[in-house]
Amino acid sequence: MAAKVKGIRQAQQNLNKLIGDIQSKKSVRAIYSALFIIGAASAKEVPRDTSTLVNSQFREVETKGGIIIGRVGYSAAYAAAVHEAPGKYLNTQTDRPVERGETPGSRGVIWGPNGNPKFLYWPAKDSENEVRKAIIQEMSL
Repeated sequence: MAAKVKGIRQAQQNLNKLIGDIQSKKSVRAIYSALFIIGAASAKEVPRDTSTLVNSQFREVETKGGIIIGRVGYSAAYAAAVHEAPGKYLNTQTDRPVERGETPGSRGVIWGPNGNPKFLYWPAKDSENEVRKAIIQEMSL
């Protein structure tokens, strides 16, 4: 006597949905981990005068269909201009570069003591291995 099992297709669909939900949650968590790593590295290099720029950092994750998009950035109105401004890395922690002919002690081009141009780009590039490890770790949990 053979018994007919009902609901196998529905059980498989539910299991696939559950696995998809778990993978999606892991993916979002992995993206947030990556954003925190990049954001922390970037915050160390943001030029500080009034701290408005560094305090405007944001992280956001959105899902569009099956794609998860993560962004870290700065919302201060002048963030992009400062990020792209010409500047140089300082070898000393005691001074900041000033424009030629500018009065010493004036605000000048603020890149010191720890601020650097491309303060989001380079920390992201330099953190690639750490980000990769964090994503692998989050996805394997």
